[in-house]
Amino acid sequence: MIAWKGLGTSKNFKMLKLSTIKFSTARITHKPISTTKITNNGSNPQMAFPCLDKLEQKTQVLSGSCNIEGNVNSLENGPEPSYSFVQTGFKTYKSHKPIFFDHGGYLPEYEIAYETWGQLNAEKDNIILVHTGLSASSHAKSQVDNEKPGWWEKFIGSGKYLDTDKYFIICTNVLGGCYGSTGPSSKDPANNDYYGTRFPIITVNDMVRAQRELIRDEFGVSKIHASIGASMGGMQSLAYAWEFPDEVEKVISISGCARSHPYSIALRHTQRQVLMSDPNWNRGFYYDKIPPHIGMKLAREIATITYRSGPEWEYRFGRNRADDSKSPALCPDFLVETYLDHAGEKFCLEYDANSLLYVSKAMDLFDLSSSNREKALKTRKSTEDEFFNHTPTSQSTSVPPEPYQEKKTSATVTPEESLQDLKNGLEKIAHKDVMVVGVESDILFPVWQQREIFDVLSSIENKERNLKYFELGTDISNYGHDTFLLSIDHFGPAVKDFLG
Repeated sequence: MIAWKGLGTSKNFKMLKLSTIKFSTARITHKPISTTKITNNGSNPQMAFPCLDKLEQKTQVLSGSCNIEGNVNSLENGPEPSYSFVQTGFKTYKSHKPIFFDHGGYLPEYEIAYETWGQLNAEKDNIILVHTGLSASSHAKSQVDNEKPGWWEKFIGSGKYLDTDKYFIICTNVLGGCYGSTGPSSKDPANNDYYGTRFPIITVNDMVRAQRELIRDEFGVSKIHASIGASMGGMQSLAYAWEFPDEVEKVISISGCARSHPYSIALRHTQRQVLMSDPNWNRGFYYDKIPPHIGMKLAREIATITYRSGPEWEYRFGRNRADDSKSPALCPDFLVETYLDHAGEKFCLEYDANSLLYVSKAMDLFDLSSSNREKALKTRKSTEDEFFNHTPTSQSTSVPPEPYQEKKTSATVTPEESLQDLKNGLEKIAHKDVMVVGVESDILFPVWQQREIFDVLSSIENKERNLKYFELGTDISNYGHDTFLLSIDHFGPAVKDFLG
C-alpha cells in the first residue's frame, strides 16, 4: 500500500515518484474500473479513453487498491528539473519568533530551507540572495550535499554569471512552499496537525521578511550585495528592496512586475479553480489521503501553456499528431497535447497542492503601489497588536456578500491615478541600482510589465543610481516566460556586468 504523506519540511522526506509511473495493465494489477459501456448495436463503436483510464489507475494506486510491479520510470524532459528527490541537502533556519502577515494571521514559528554556494568573505558584503519562481526549490545549483543539477545550474558557479569565486550565493525555498520551508503541508505547533487551509494567506512581501530573518540570524549580516530573481523571484527581488531599502545594494528583476495585472491573475485563477474542483482536494485536508493529483495535473497543463510562446509551439510541434495512422481521439492526440499531458503528469505529485494555491495567490496579491503597502502594513500591525495583547483576531476570509457586478474603472481609480500610486510606492527604492530584464515573447508576464518598472523608476529623478533595462526580442528568444531558464547566455552577460 502506498500512503500519501504531505510534501513537507522533513529533511529526510522521500516520496515515491508516482507522477512518473508508467501505467499499463501489464505492470499494474487493479480492481476493475467502472465505466459506462455502450452496447455494440450502435452505429459506431465506443471511443477508448486511455488518458482517463490512467488517471483512474493512479487514484487506485494512491488509495492502495492496486499494486505496482516493475521499476519507476524517470521523466526529465523540461526546463525545470524534477524535485521528487530534492528533499535532502538543504539546511534549515528555524525562527522561534512569530511572523505576522499582510492580510492577517500569523505563524507562531517557522522554518526556511536554504542552500549556499561560494564563501562569505571577511567583510560579509558579498551575499547575493537568489529568489525562486512559484514551484522551485532552494536547489538552484548542485552542491556537495546534493549533486543533482539545480534549476539555475548553468547560471551559478565558478566564473559563471553569478560567480561563486566572487559572491556568496544563498537561495531559499519560500515561506508557504513545500521543499523544506514552512507551508500548508507543515504541522501547526498549536495542535500538531497539518495547517492545510488553516494556513494564513501569504504575500510576496511576507516571504521576503522571512528571508531577511534568515540573512540576519544565520549569517549575522544586515546588508546584501544583490537581490535577484525571475518570475515570482523578480517580484521578490523588488519586494526585498522595498521592505529593506538600506539593506541591499543592487536589485535585478527578470520577467517580473511591480504589480500583478488582471491577465496574469485570471490565468492563475483558472489553475486554482481546476485544482480545487478535484474532490480529493477536500478543501485542503487531503494529507494522509488520496492527493488531488488530477486537479494538479490539469492546473499544471494550464500553467505550462503560459510558460511558453505561440511561435515556439508552432516551431516545436506544429499541427503534427502523435500518430497519423490512428483515428483522432479526445485524449491527447496532437503532439502539443501529448507534451502538455506529460508536463502535468510529471508535476502532479511533485508539489503540494495547497502550496500551489497559496503561492500563486501571493503572486496575484503582489502590488508595490503606495496605497496597497500602506493597507498591508496597517493590517499586519493590527494582527501583531492583537497577538501581543491577547485579543481575538478580527481576520476575515469570507468572500464579498454581494454578487458580482461590472464596475466602471472611473468609479474607482483612473489609469493615471493608478500609475501615480505605483510611482509613489516605488519611490522607496528609486535610489537603488536596479536592473530590469524583459522578454518580448513572454505571455504570462508581458514585456510591458517590465517596461513599466523601468519607466516608473526612470520618472523618479535620482542621479546617483544605476538604472538598467535589458530586453530579449523575439529575434533572440521565443521561449516565452521560460526564457530565464533556457536562454541564460543571452541575458547572463548583462547581469554579470551589472553586478560589477
